[in-house]
Amino acid sequence: MPKQKSSLYIFSITLVATLGGLLFGYDTAVISGAEKSIQAYLIDGLGLSSFIHGATISSALIGCIIGGVISGYFSSRFGRKKSLIIASILFLLSALGSAYPEFLFFSAGEPTMGLLLAFNLYRIIGGIGVGLASAIVPMYIGEIAPAGIRGRLVSFNQFAIIFGMLVVYFVNWGIAKGQPLDWINDIGWRYMFASEAIPAILFCTFLFFVPETPRYLSLKNKDESALAILTKINGSASAKSILKEIKQSVNVSTEKLSTFAYGKTVIIIGILLSVFQQFVGINVALYYAPRIFESMGAAKDASMMQTIVMGLINVIFTVIAIMTVDRWGRKPLMIIGSIGMAIGMFGVAGLAFSNIIGISTLIFIIVYTASFMMSWGPICWVLISEIFPNRIRGQAVAIAVAAQWAANYLVSSTYPMMMEYSGGMTYGIYGLMSVLSAIFVWKFVPETKGKSLEQMEDLWKVPSASKSKAM
Repeated sequence: MPKQKSSLYIFSITLVATLGGLLFGYDTAVISGAEKSIQAYLIDGLGLSSFIHGATISSALIGCIIGGVISGYFSSRFGRKKSLIIASILFLLSALGSAYPEFLFFSAGEPTMGLLLAFNLYRIIGGIGVGLASAIVPMYIGEIAPAGIRGRLVSFNQFAIIFGMLVVYFVNWGIAKGQPLDWINDIGWRYMFASEAIPAILFCTFLFFVPETPRYLSLKNKDESALAILTKINGSASAKSILKEIKQSVNVSTEKLSTFAYGKTVIIIGILLSVFQQFVGINVALYYAPRIFESMGAAKDASMMQTIVMGLINVIFTVIAIMTVDRWGRKPLMIIGSIGMAIGMFGVAGLAFSNIIGISTLIFIIVYTASFMMSWGPICWVLISEIFPNRIRGQAVAIAVAAQWAANYLVSSTYPMMMEYSGGMTYGIYGLMSVLSAIFVWKFVPETKGKSLEQMEDLWKVPSASKSKAM
C-alpha cells in the first residue's frame, strides 16, 4: 500500500477511535449545563439535601471507576474493538435514560425517589462507558499505530476529550438560549442529555468499519488477520518483521500470566502516572473554574468568559503536545509541564496567602493549565498505552485507569473542604504534587519515543515461565 494511502488509513482508524474520547468529554461535561435543572426538578422537588444533590451530580464517577476496573477483562475477553462497541452502547443507553429516566418505571415523570434512582443508574451506566473508553481507546490506538507516530496519534484522544467538552458546552448553551427557566427545568435538561445519543450512534456505527488491533489478534493466534492489518498500516516490507516481533512477545509462554508477571515496578509506575495526573489538581481547575474566578472577585459573566479562555488554552496547548511528543519525547515534555504547573500553582497559592486577587491570578492559572495540557494531559495516556507488555496490557491498563478515576474522585470531593480551611494551602499542595511529579518522571519513567511496544518489554522483568523454558 502506498505511504499516503497507509497514512490516510491509520488516521481514519484513529479518528473513529477518538470518538470514544469525544464521548468521554461529552458525557463528563454534559452535567454542567443540566446541574441546576436537575436540582430544581429532582432534588428540590423531593426536598432532598445538598449532599444528595452532590452525590447525584457526581454519580457518573462511580461508573467511571467500575468501567476502569472491568476494562481489563473486557479488552482481553472480547477484544479492543468489541469492548469499544459495548462502551458506545452504554453511552447511548445513558444518553436516552438520563434524559427520560421515568421510562425505567413507566411513570408519568413526576419527581419521585424511584425517578431519582433511575437517573443515577443511567448516569452510572454512562460512567461505565467513560471508564471503558478512557482505558481502551488509548490502548487501541497504541496497539495499532506505527511506533514513529504513536505518541501523536494517542495524543489525539486527549484533544478529542477536550473537544467533546467544548462541543457540549455549546450544545447546552444552544438548547437553553432564549428559553424560559421553567422550560429548561422541565424539558431543556432532557434535550441536553439526549443530545449525546448522536455521537454515540456515530461511534457505534463507525466501529464496525475499523479492524481489531494486530496485537490482540496475535494474542488469539489469528496471525493472518494480524498480518493483513499490519501490511495496510506499515507496508508489506516491514509487516512480517513486526508480526514476528509481536509473536516473540506474546508467545513466550502459553500459560496465562498474572498481572505482576513482569514485576511490580511497571504496574506501580502505571498507577503513579495516573495518580499524579489527578493529584496535581487539574480537575479542580476544570470542574470548579467558574467558582474559582468568582471567588477572586469576577462577576458571573466574567468568570464564564475566563472559563472559555481556559478552554481555548486547553485546545491550543494540547495541539502543541500532539506536534512535539514524537519529536521531543515523552519525558522532556512531562518534566517541563510539571515545572510549569508548579510555577502556576505556587503563584496562585502565594497570591491567595497575600489576599491578592486580580489578573495575576488568572495568568498563573493559565500557566498551570497550559503546562498540563502540553504534558500530563495527553502524554500520561500515551505512556499508559505504551509501557505495559502485550500479554498483561489489558489488566495493567485497567488497574492504572481505575486508580486514575479513584484519584479524580478524591481530589474533586476534597477540594471544597480544603478551600474552606485555606485556599493558599490547597493550591500549595497541588504545586508540591507538581514538583513530585517532575521528580517521579525524571527518576522512574522510561522514554518510549520511537520504540515499538515489543521493544518496551525489554525494560521489565522477563516472566519466570520464559526463563525456565529457555533453560
